[in-house]
Amino acid sequence: MKKILMTLLAVVFVGSAAFARQSEKQNRVLVVYFSATGTTAQAAEKLAKATGGELYEIEPEKRYTSADLDWRDKQSRSYVEMHDLKYRPAIKKKEVNMADYDTVYLGFPIWWNIAPTVVNTFIEAYDLKGKTVIPFATSGGSTIDNSVKELKKAYPAVEWKEGKLLNGMDVEAIRRWTTD
Repeated sequence: MKKILMTLLAVVFVGSAAFARQSEKQNRVLVVYFSATGTTAQAAEKLAKATGGELYEIEPEKRYTSADLDWRDKQSRSYVEMHDLKYRPAIKKKEVNMADYDTVYLGFPIWWNIAPTVVNTFIEAYDLKGKTVIPFATSGGSTIDNSVKELKKAYPAVEWKEGKLLNGMDVEAIRRWTTD
């Protein structure tokens, strides 16, 4: 009887462990972000810690310099890109198997009240269909509302969820947001 009980417990334990591993795989989180100055990168790192997600940085082939980010200069790279919304800055495409993830948090700084066009380059380079995509952003003065509205309009096949500004939020506050 004792031997049967031990065998039964072993089967339950092994089955539970296999189920747990399968559940983890089915709910894997990817935290994708673009950060020109490091602010959004910090928010992404906190989000990854809060969710247990893996980090993926959208890296432009050519990094943005301070001069590129001068929004007051109509000749600056960011100004030119953001005033031609069809423009797609080249990115360093890194291997990521999107099939491994169910939830993708997509982060960016808000430029001209929308996501930078380099974010569109990422969305168009990777298949996000069937994924739950949750935008997050950092901003010096804009809300995330228009950015999310424009992303939903541009990519209606993506399953978008409500986004959030993560300005100054700590890991615990982010964890509460992700579990609500």
